[in-house]
Amino acid sequence: MESITKNRQSPEVLRAMVERAYGAEQVPTGEGWASELGHGWFNVAYRIRLRNGADVVLKIAPPPQVEVMTYERGAMSIELKTLELIRTQTSVAVPDVHYADQSHELCDADYFFMPYIDADNLGIISSELRAAERDAYMEQLGAANREINSIRGPGFGPLAGPHDPSWRRVFTDIVEDVLVNGERRGVDIGWEYDTVRAVVAEHADSLDEVSEPRLVEWDLWDSNVMVRDGKIACIIDHERAFWGDPLMEANFTGTQLSAFGDPTAFLRGYGHPQLTETEQVRRRLYCLHLMLIMVIETVYRGHTDTKQYDFARPVLDEAMALLGRTRQ
Repeated sequence: MESITKNRQSPEVLRAMVERAYGAEQVPTGEGWASELGHGWFNVAYRIRLRNGADVVLKIAPPPQVEVMTYERGAMSIELKTLELIRTQTSVAVPDVHYADQSHELCDADYFFMPYIDADNLGIISSELRAAERDAYMEQLGAANREINSIRGPGFGPLAGPHDPSWRRVFTDIVEDVLVNGERRGVDIGWEYDTVRAVVAEHADSLDEVSEPRLVEWDLWDSNVMVRDGKIACIIDHERAFWGDPLMEANFTGTQLSAFGDPTAFLRGYGHPQLTETEQVRRRLYCLHLMLIMVIETVYRGHTDTKQYDFARPVLDEAMALLGRTRQ
């Protein structure tokens, strides 16, 4: 996926990064030792073959001059912290971190190295799978997501803080940040921004039911799941995690918006019962937040086509309708 947030580097800089991480004896020579992994939407990622033949992945954060959305600031630090939490407090498979550099001495952004995962991306192969095969993977993902959500936090909000005991306050602030981002860049969301604010305020009391902050991945779509031989081999891309309500996880979206697919297998693996009325209201608020991001980020990413915007705008209308607002 093309995005102006991708911070591509020259071969000379990549070699310097390899030397710092693995030593001069592992710096590649010749041609063909680095290739960009093009499936990601935010960071640039390279598959690099070291001189000893080992394959590793290098992820580089966006360049500082590119404006990102408020919630994306410091995303690589969030990912490193999330990897540590999952690795030390669950049995869920995530990549090791070989080396992380936040000095900005070799390039203008944070970066880190991890092993290359020799497996298939579930999001890419999903259409080729039989329904039973995909359901089996989604059941596994549900169980893994529940285990991740079992990690308790010190308060709601960013992993590094500040933390707040009120999920209502934190979530409404999260939505406000997104709306301010959209207003600043003049993004057409199809609604008056204050109308969206009013809808969130009208339903915000549903958020008071959430009292215990849990680790929420939020971006755990099938495209962030690596699979091999019928099993989940690894879960990747953890840069959007926070302390919040597990019901905000990506694969609950389909309980309200059919455009995101049937969540039955995921829910079965997660072990989540049918959503209560209050949970459905919360999940609708989370759908609205997601669709706002999907519309607004197209401007921040500098998308060269309108595919995502054209998908997200009508689904944003659907999310508003679920919360009682339809066009006159």
